[in-house]
Amino acid sequence: MSHSSATFSCLFLIFLAAAAAHGGCSSSSALAKFSCPPFTSTPSFPFSSSPGCGHPFFQIQCSSKFAAIISVNNFSFSLIHYEPNTTSLLLSPAIIQPLADKFKQNCSVQGNLDLPIRPISLSGSPFRVSDSSCSRLSLLKPCLPPNLPNCSHCPWECKLIKSPVHLLDGCGSITHQDSRQGCQSDVLGFLDNFLKLGIEVEWDEQDGYFSNCKVCRANGGSCGFNSSHPKKPFLCFPSQIRTSEPQVREKGANRVAMLCIVFLFLCFLIVLSIGTVIIRTRRKALASEEDPTVVFLRRHRSASLLPPVFTYEELENSTNHFDPKRKIGDGGFGSVYLGQLYDGRIVAVKHLHKHNASTAAGGKGFSKKSFCNEILILSSINHPNLVKLYGYCSDPRGLLLVYEYVPNGSLADHLHGAKKFYRNGTLTWNLRVDIALQTAMAIEYLHFSVVPPIVHRDITSSNIFVEKDMRVKVGDFGLSRLLICSETTMAVNDSSGGVWTGPQGTPGYLDPDYHRSFMLNEKSDIYSFGVVLLELITGLRAVDQTREKREIALADLVVSRIQMGLLHQVVDSMLVVDSEAMDGVTAVAELAFRCVAADKDDRPDAREVVAELRRIRGRARPGNGGGNGGMLRSSNSSNVIVPDSIVLISS
Repeated sequence: MSHSSATFSCLFLIFLAAAAAHGGCSSSSALAKFSCPPFTSTPSFPFSSSPGCGHPFFQIQCSSKFAAIISVNNFSFSLIHYEPNTTSLLLSPAIIQPLADKFKQNCSVQGNLDLPIRPISLSGSPFRVSDSSCSRLSLLKPCLPPNLPNCSHCPWECKLIKSPVHLLDGCGSITHQDSRQGCQSDVLGFLDNFLKLGIEVEWDEQDGYFSNCKVCRANGGSCGFNSSHPKKPFLCFPSQIRTSEPQVREKGANRVAMLCIVFLFLCFLIVLSIGTVIIRTRRKALASEEDPTVVFLRRHRSASLLPPVFTYEELENSTNHFDPKRKIGDGGFGSVYLGQLYDGRIVAVKHLHKHNASTAAGGKGFSKKSFCNEILILSSINHPNLVKLYGYCSDPRGLLLVYEYVPNGSLADHLHGAKKFYRNGTLTWNLRVDIALQTAMAIEYLHFSVVPPIVHRDITSSNIFVEKDMRVKVGDFGLSRLLICSETTMAVNDSSGGVWTGPQGTPGYLDPDYHRSFMLNEKSDIYSFGVVLLELITGLRAVDQTREKREIALADLVVSRIQMGLLHQVVDSMLVVDSEAMDGVTAVAELAFRCVAADKDDRPDAREVVAELRRIRGRARPGNGGGNGGMLRSSNSSNVIVPDSIVLISS
């Protein structure tokens, strides 16, 4: 090699060493004392408080007033809550007070509220507002007539009062017709409190920074980015160069010897770089051949424990190309088709809905999360009153789940569907008690026989499926959550347990205590089950907009009747109620009354519910030993261990 080549090699190595020394991101003893709530130690990737380290959208600054601060699209947010190993944050906008005062000086209606002067937008960043936060705004509405300021001077306040969902950019397409929120006389005050409590946002780990960082760490480097470049490309800082260069400077080695060392080391780096490029290329080629969803599932569960994987073509043929005539159900997250597999099995194929362009970023992430969550949970449990999962398909053309087919419709069909379901007295009182008991046994299994416990989060009459012999199976585990508590959660809620998460569920069945506190535990399922009991007693829907405003929610309607001693006014007219059967109706109504108590601590647990329903059922059938022969099966007494990793699929 010529002298000029050797000189160039030295300059190149010195440049690399300088870059590593300037932008290295490894932890040091000084950073070990890092304290910036909610972080108590040096945050790991993607978070960082050092310029050029971590992920460019996860740079945090410490503030005595707001603790950790994250900036997105010229918005500053205080980081209220963060749990490691999750992909969600709770952020509260840090309003710049002088700017807000200047804007609202002619808008007296706003008072001392700290609302932003424009919609909060996360576009262009890896973050998106969670569906739970969007849902809470979509439920909000002003009382009529709304208390509006001078709209010519305060157009933004007027827009927020009329349509609060405009506060968060990207939430406008989410609507909920079945609202239990009711009106708010002070919409701006509610929004101010909503922002102070925090907005739940999620990020996508498919971002290139995360995959590059894994490779960088595997090679002993530290993750960061070029903060001076407009696009802030990813950089991997080799720790060896940063540590060796100061040592060379301190020793002041002979120039000739140093040139030789530099030359040899440069040759080694060239060989190492070529090898790394080849290995990365091969890894990317192999990774591109396998679906990311399948890789994710296998990372959280052993492949032998996962259900079979079907091809899209196989399921498409089994449903006659998703023939509309074969559609047997249509829910909020997917349509269900009747299919027949090659081996002759009749199955129900759930095809998750595609989302439109305005919600693609958020909807796609939620569908994938719900899809993986249901696979991981259903492959870990086994109970005669729970729907079985036969397999799944993850394909760019769609996400599909294959369940056992329950041929007799849902409980909602029998209670609220076509009149043919009532012929010949199909849903007698004793049969309704049987259905309630079987559903309670399934919930008891999830709460007490599975470790850690599982909260279904969507116990509704539409998710309770009825077989021809009138045995029931509970399905739809897309919103289910494992009760794995962090140390912080346990310290704050050591009496009741639970996990801190955004409210999700079906209007009319959603636990109001959970909706207020964001704290989820098993008693939230008990509230939903209490609403199902009220449906069995009354034959009415959980939510009905045609009823009076205070009685739109079935729980509000029946509880008020029970408190006034007028239960007989809402008992289903389809029931042939004699005095002996009425005693059973009253007992079930009392149990439902306890289940829908406003305070979750006043509700019974699943074991108490099962014991009470067995007592009611036995009293209704004296001398029959519980009746119906093998119609009911006892819950599995052996505990089922669910892997802790499934908690990553929470919402």
